Amino acid sequence: MKEVPLGAGSPLPLQSMLTTSTQDVCACLEQVHRLQEVGCHIVRLAIESSKDLDGFEAVCKESPLPVVADIHFNHTLAIEAAKRGAAKLRINPGNIGDAQRVNAVIEAANKADIPIRIGVNAGSLEEDLKKAHNLTLAEKMVKSAERSVEHFEERGFFSIVLSAKASDVPTTIEVYQRLSMSLPHIPLHLGVTEAGTAWEGSIRSAVGIGTLLAVGIGDTLRVSLTADPIEEIRVARALLAALDLGADDRATLISCPSCSRCKVDLFSIANTVEQRLAAIKKPLKVAVMGCVVNGPGEAAGADIGVACGKGTGVIFSKGKVLYTVEEAQIIDALLKELEIEETTCH
Repeated sequence: MKEVPLGAGSPLPLQSMLTTSTQDVCACLEQVHRLQEVGCHIVRLAIESSKDLDGFEAVCKESPLPVVADIHFNHTLAIEAAKRGAAKLRINPGNIGDAQRVNAVIEAANKADIPIRIGVNAGSLEEDLKKAHNLTLAEKMVKSAERSVEHFEERGFFSIVLSAKASDVPTTIEVYQRLSMSLPHIPLHLGVTEAGTAWEGSIRSAVGIGTLLAVGIGDTLRVSLTADPIEEIRVARALLAALDLGADDRATLISCPSCSRCKVDLFSIANTVEQRLAAIKKPLKVAVMGCVVNGPGEAAGADIGVACGKGTGVIFSKGKVLYTVEEAQIIDALLKELEIEETTCH
């Protein structure tokens, strides 16, 4: 299993959480491999009871990606997970129990030489903070995070990652902005919790996470969607690409929004090309343009592209026209040129 650096200017690792039963080792590993294929770097796996521990241990042994133990309420499960191969523990001090239980988890992580992600969540704050009516939700979350970090560091434990998520996007942004100033030495795991379905959740996550990344806040992230975890990574990669923060192993699509000037089935062409690009792990830029207005000129930087006309398409590369094909041949021609670029691109 390859170690994944976090913080200190390292590339932003993308995370997701397995949806398979922890006791179904084969299903877990199959999902891990699928996630790795689309660019995931770290996976998280829930441990709900002692019945999950054997499966968790087996997954840790076979997984090509680091496996984080996700623990709520039961601190003894976190202790046991640390012994059984967890690459990191994720606990929420708001529900894990009193200081003595937290200390036991810290001791276990220290002995296993693994980090802990302190996961503050708007829905499970400590009781005294819940009752602090003089504080806003953002202020309560920040105080909870600061309190936990202080406690961990007083215990001599510094391998800390911090997340502080809310389903409300403005609150999430405010919390992370405050934490980046009050705890600048702590790596921050970004996310908007309970963001929603693939469509709405992608938008909410892009706004929340993107706003923070655009100003240099964040060291790792998860796009939380009510969808296949594969979609979480695809959205996360697209988000990073939009900010020029992604790795250089991803092909990206440029496509115009279409209008009445478009005389071909642009949506179908763009969707087919996008599906093809998902399997490419080279820094190719591909353009699908609906007419000459947004043709080779505006997409001159594309490695390969098409500018469509009335029932035709002009295939071009780096702004240079290669040839013209009929509409029925556009996709095949574009994919053919794409294959050539894929094999020659460095």
